[in-house]
Amino acid sequence: MPSLEDALRKRRDTGGRAFVPYVTGGFPGVDPSLLRGLQDAGADAIEVGIPFSDPVMDGGVIQEASRMALAAGARPSPILEMIARASLEVPVVIMSYVNPIYRHGFEGFLGEAERARVAGVIVPDLPFDEADDWMSACRSHGVAAVQLAAPGTSPDRLAGIAQAAHGFVYCVATYGVTGARDSLSGTAEELVGRLRPLTDLPLLVGVGVGTPEQAAEVGVFADGAIVGSALMEQMLGGDVGGLLALAGNFRRALPTG
Repeated sequence: MPSLEDALRKRRDTGGRAFVPYVTGGFPGVDPSLLRGLQDAGADAIEVGIPFSDPVMDGGVIQEASRMALAAGARPSPILEMIARASLEVPVVIMSYVNPIYRHGFEGFLGEAERARVAGVIVPDLPFDEADDWMSACRSHGVAAVQLAAPGTSPDRLAGIAQAAHGFVYCVATYGVTGARDSLSGTAEELVGRLRPLTDLPLLVGVGVGTPEQAAEVGVFADGAIVGSALMEQMLGGDVGGLLALAGNFRRALPTG
């Protein structure tokens, strides 16, 4: 399996744009078969959430998915085991919050992630300048510590994020939490433009990319799109086929190179 950065660079360097779907781990129906279906739909990498009871970055759809997953008994270890069973050929990125990871223990969590062949981890409530121990542990386990950049970030802080990032930079499209929007915010293009001179890492846009048309807009200025709420809304309705069909529509909206 290629590294996270290599997989995304390969798509970019051939003139394409990456598609990274998100699903909530532990949610009923989010299983190895679904992950393989997303891979077959053309995902360049897959983001799997480890749910937390206070998901401060997430809007209503993923909050509800997280609540249902936790009610069903979702825990980090079984989710990582599920990822391992999927035996994917594309990289997997974990998204969770610092509290459950810290409780699990950085070394313990990352050791399990490494054995599951997880390529990267996103921790939105752990600022890069408070994450030295975390990033050191990630390096020792060969797991990319993905960093987020948000609109309105000061120039000095943006430079620090770019320097600390591994795998790719998660560019938050708009102010606020995850969830579909009626239109793509102009802050997304502005943020990507500010980051371009600071890093050669792939720059992927997420939060508020709710339709294939919006993903196509992202593909004009960024290196790819991350899509979560629009897909998980299908899962909340029990429509696995609808989720996979929509994932295919997002992939077709982005150039493949």
